[in-house]
This record gives sequence, structure tokens and C-alpha cells, in this order.
Amino acid sequence: MFSELQPTSVWAHFATLCRIPRQSKQEGALRDHLREWAQARGLATLVDSAGNLIIRKPASPGREHVPGMVLQGHLDMVCQKNSDSPHDFSRDPIRPVLRDGFLVAEDTTLGADNGIGVAMILSVLEATDLPHGPIEALFTVDEEAGMGGAQGLASGVLQGNTMLNLDTEEWGEFYLGCAGGMDVNVARPSQAQALPAGHDVWKIALRGLRGGHSGVNIHEGRGNAIKLLVRVLHELGRQHPLHLSELRGGTARNALPREAFATVALPVGLGAPLAKALEQWQSLLRQELLGIEPKLTLDAEPAAAEHVLPASEQWVWLHSVHAAPHGVRRMSQRVPGVVETSNNLGMVDLTPNGGSCNFMVRSLLDSGSQALADEILSLWALSGTKAEAAGQYPGWTPNPDSRLLKLCQQVYRDEFKAESSVQVIHAGLECGIIAAKYPGIDIVSFGPTIRGAHAPGESVDVASVARTWHLLSAILAAHT
Repeated sequence: MFSELQPTSVWAHFATLCRIPRQSKQEGALRDHLREWAQARGLATLVDSAGNLIIRKPASPGREHVPGMVLQGHLDMVCQKNSDSPHDFSRDPIRPVLRDGFLVAEDTTLGADNGIGVAMILSVLEATDLPHGPIEALFTVDEEAGMGGAQGLASGVLQGNTMLNLDTEEWGEFYLGCAGGMDVNVARPSQAQALPAGHDVWKIALRGLRGGHSGVNIHEGRGNAIKLLVRVLHELGRQHPLHLSELRGGTARNALPREAFATVALPVGLGAPLAKALEQWQSLLRQELLGIEPKLTLDAEPAAAEHVLPASEQWVWLHSVHAAPHGVRRMSQRVPGVVETSNNLGMVDLTPNGGSCNFMVRSLLDSGSQALADEILSLWALSGTKAEAAGQYPGWTPNPDSRLLKLCQQVYRDEFKAESSVQVIHAGLECGIIAAKYPGIDIVSFGPTIRGAHAPGESVDVASVARTWHLLSAILAAHT
């Protein structure tokens, strides 16, 4: 299949990325492969203390005088799958299919974010007929789990003063700014109690949500499986003597939770009322999310458990998660149509012995993310629960006078006889972190059209990949 797609070189490299597992913090096998690949072609390589890979390629003949260009992407991918999928991201290859002009991974994420960008950079390094100045390829690690690679990049390593980041997902748009943010991590221990006599155990499942990227899709009103299920549990606990044993939902901090599961104990004989209540809740939630979450399902099946949370701990969790913010806090007044500040309750993992949850806060204003994080910390402080903000990273402040942007716009105009658009994205890019370490570096980001990043069913528009490769090649040729 890959051999039938154009440009051949880009898709061949993406096929390699699909074969080699590349979870966040587990990119070593791919990095080693790429380093050996580069060295076999006589290219200089460097792995820094953070685990980032830098590959340098000299200028093409006659272009030695051109200023250096950094091409940047990240090696890791968000690993999300449907709950009934047997896929193991630590060993199994991604198996995409071609459908209606899109390359799609049906039951898992595809890794087009940021695998297509990485594949294009590798194609530049491999090309023998592409005019360009000196190239530095910066492949970062751990982007999806906290931007650890960019955070650990030392100043003084990069030699170029302009950079193309290939990690955005809408063809025809150049990005010049992005949100910064931080995580709020919550942890609370508990003392398990024995399951009370005279109770049946049920596993309640809320599934079928669209999920998606917590920066790109946060304003679309998609459901959060954790928030919705906790809302249901909150009401069930008012009506019946419910005992909570487990609550789990979400598998990535930067993905909207698609599924959540709760193991509960109810007095014997309440199976039929539970089924009826869940059927009513499913109907209500589908109506509230009409046109957004048509595949939402809510059901229960018999389960087993030996322990439950103490009642006081159960209600600390249910009240606090129910009250916790999620979604858009504020739209930008500076950039119309762009989210300024938001929060994603991305993961919860609760057992009778205690648990944890994660909130990912984003904002175009560093003060905005700090203020919202402080609110979340204050909420959990009311119950004496340990919560801390971590992993703060700066936003990328737009530079409307960017010379690189003007070059990109002109090349786009010349090559495609159309006008591009300039955007600021609410999702986090590594550009802000790199710009803080390299003051004065001129950065622009662009990429092909990717749909459903961070969720199963992620896809990439094949035709837009060819156009993006054409644009990248033309920009490198025009850069002087």
C-alpha cells in the first residue's frame, strides 16, 4: 500500500515509523534506527542528554552560503486504542488502511502526529536532488507526555537561526504561535474496606465518545467520559447506598477521554433498577450531546470486587471530580476564534487503596494557565488532597514581522496560486520552548491535514501530504 502513494520517499519513511513502536519515553529503538540510517549515509549525528536526535546535512553544492535551517519534529506518538482492540503499542506495528483519500488507523491512533513531519524531514536528509542550505534535523522525544525532549534541549546546540516545525495539522495554514501550559497531578491514598455483605458488584461502562486532541478539539463540545460517568455515579449515589470500588478513565493527558469505567457495589436486587437508570442516562446524555456524540453508550455488567473505598473517600473523589473544571475557560480577545485558556481532565485511576488524576491546563497567556491551575489546586486543597502543578512550558508568542513567514507565504502563493492563512493554535507546540532557549530564532510551523489526532481512527489526507512535501521543498530552495 505505501509503495503506491506519492511522494514515495515520504511514505517509505512513514512505513518505517509505523513498524517501529514509539510510545512517549520509549523512543530509543526508533532513535537508534534513525541514527544508524543517517550514519550509513555519512551524515553527522548527535544524541543529547535529553535523548533528542540531531542529524546534520551539509548544504547542496553551490548553496554553502545560505543560512542554516532547522527542521523539527517529535519521534513519539499518542498511543490510544479502542478498549476491545488487542493492539500492544510496545511491540505491534500500526496497520493503517487507505480509505477515500485518507490513510486511516481504524482501532488505534495512526501516529501521523508527528510521524508525517518526521518522514518529510528524513526525506530531505535523503534527497540528492533537492537544493538547500545547511540542514539540522532536530527529532525530539517525549513531546506527547510533557515535552521532555524540548525542555531538556540545551542552548548552544542548534546552529541555524531559522526553523520549520512540521507538527501542525491543517493544510494551507502557517502557524506563528501556540499555547503554553502545565499539568496538575492529584494523588490521594486510602484504606480499603471489605465489600459489605448483601451487595452485588457491577461494572458500569461509558463508551463510544469521539475523543480527540485536548488542544485542537477542546472547543467543539465533545464529551469527557470521566466527567459524564462521575455525574452519573454522583446521582446514583444519591438514590441508592452505592459503594465505589474502582474508577478508571482516559489513557493520555492530552487526549479527550473516550471511555470510563466504574466498579460499584449495590444492595442485592437493584440490577433491574440500575439497568433502567443507565438506559435513561444514556438517552439524556445523547440528547445533551446531540450531533456530537451519537455513539455514546452506558451500560453495566456483573463484576467482582473484594474491597471498596470508605464512604468518606468515595465522596471526596466523586464531589471533587464532579466539581473540577473541564473545557474552555476563555476565548482569546487578541486572536479572534482561538481558545485562550482551557483544561482537560484527561485521566483518573482510582482503587480502594486510593488513586490519582491528571489535568492538563493550556493558555495563550502564561498567567492564564497559572490562574486556572491554581483554581484546581485550591479545589483539592479543600479536602486535604495532595495536588501539584508540574511540567510548565511557555507559549509561543507570535512574531508578525517574521521574515520566514513572509518567505513561506510567498512560496505558497507562487506554487499554489492561492493565499495561505496565518493562525495561532491552542494546542501546545515545542516552538515556544525552543524559542525561549534560542532567543531570536525565526520559527514557522505547517503540515498536512490530519483528522482525529490523539484518538483511534486518526487519519491523514494523502493529497495534502504531497502538497506539503512540495511546499517544504520549495521553501528550502527559496531560502537565502
